[in-house]
Amino acid sequence: MLLCVARGAATQAPAPGGAIALLSSDGRRSLPTTMIGDQEFAGLDDLAAAFHLAVQEESGAITVAYKGRIVILTPDQALASVAGRLVSLPAGPVRSGRRWLVPLEFVSRALAPIYDVRLDLRKPARLLIVGDLRVPRLTARYESVGGAGRLTIDAAPRTPSAVVQEAGRLTIRFDADAIDAPDPLLAPQPPASLVRSARAAGPVTVVVELGSQVEGVRSSAEQTDAATRLTIDLVAGAAPAESGATAPAAPAGLPPALAPVRPALRTIAIDAGHGGDDDGVIGPGGSREKDVTLAIAERLKTSIESRLGIRVLLTRDADRLMALDERTALANNNKADLFISLHANGALRADASGATIYSASFARDAEEEARASAAPERLPALGGGLRDIELVKWDLAQSRHAGESAAFARLLEEALSARVPMAAPAVEQAPLRVLQSANMPAVLVEMGFLTNPAQEQALGSTEFQSALVQGIYDSLVRFRDRLAAGGTP
Repeated sequence: MLLCVARGAATQAPAPGGAIALLSSDGRRSLPTTMIGDQEFAGLDDLAAAFHLAVQEESGAITVAYKGRIVILTPDQALASVAGRLVSLPAGPVRSGRRWLVPLEFVSRALAPIYDVRLDLRKPARLLIVGDLRVPRLTARYESVGGAGRLTIDAAPRTPSAVVQEAGRLTIRFDADAIDAPDPLLAPQPPASLVRSARAAGPVTVVVELGSQVEGVRSSAEQTDAATRLTIDLVAGAAPAESGATAPAAPAGLPPALAPVRPALRTIAIDAGHGGDDDGVIGPGGSREKDVTLAIAERLKTSIESRLGIRVLLTRDADRLMALDERTALANNNKADLFISLHANGALRADASGATIYSASFARDAEEEARASAAPERLPALGGGLRDIELVKWDLAQSRHAGESAAFARLLEEALSARVPMAAPAVEQAPLRVLQSANMPAVLVEMGFLTNPAQEQALGSTEFQSALVQGIYDSLVRFRDRLAAGGTP
């Protein structure tokens, strides 16, 4: 209830008013504001209506009450008594006609301490947030390199988003109650830029206007400690060909991640080692191998699918036990083109460290048996007649892919060695059952030693996991491109 009636006028004439958006679980409304000098003020009557305040003027003081908690203001004094404690304001309350005006910071400095839900005043964004709403702050930057560009948008705190490509633009919708974004989100770009502008176009939407030369767009999201980083990679198309001329080939030297997906690598199986009752290695700090492998497998799946458009199968997407043969069977039955098994190592020596990449090894007699068994056999076909079927023993399926597996292991070593610590030797062969049954190129990655306290901490960190995922991603791009070119990986 508003009981005060001002008797005078403001010492400075109010400037034409503006407004700030007040967001709550009930929706969005506008809170009018007024400029007096260089300070922005709000009417106490508007605040009383918005926040259910009781305001009273007597004995030269203004009392603002909320559920028995009191704020006392003195005209023209830049101080407030908040539940008996003095706080400073950028200016004192002033009168404008029959109304009292208080500086906008009154909300965050005097009202917020006595209010029963969170009040978050964001003046640059023209927002006043009431309650625990998700309103991420957005920042953006754009980098141009040759015929490619990269737009990065950080949303803090972590907020998922969806990117939709339309004619000449991208629409990014954030899973939030509102967004806190500067206007414009991105500084104006040169006319030839692949990104012309980026701006908020709605309560939870950002629109990115693209240059006419953009031919390809890929987006990926990565979680950091405090934010979600959305990365949008763009590729410029070749210049239009003259009439009757053959269109030029795609420009050389583009980043491998932006090259079009080729059918040589369509499906990848990612195996998160252990699970269920099988914890795997347990570190001195309590980290369990099964949890580490699943977290990195999920991060790797997101990176590959969003950036390369390649289908990724997880042998397990939850904490459950799977037999080794079940893991390989999933990859074989879905005709995966590559199998990667993720593990964390353990050793009696606490200082053992570094990643190791394994491909399968076979005894010589097993290799000869596999070659012999691979000869086609003529078997009856449904409906009559015969057809040739190539039969290979399950536990020898990998033998025919040993060369490609070893080649991919070398690519993986090159990509990882620049990003994470590696053991010596970094690439080995071993008779591992989970690899021997894979009917496609396959490797097992021991990502580090959980029994090493420093590596245990690293394996659980966002930075290490991101570096590991990027290294595997880079090796996949090189492997894919070599397969597509028809050469040996």
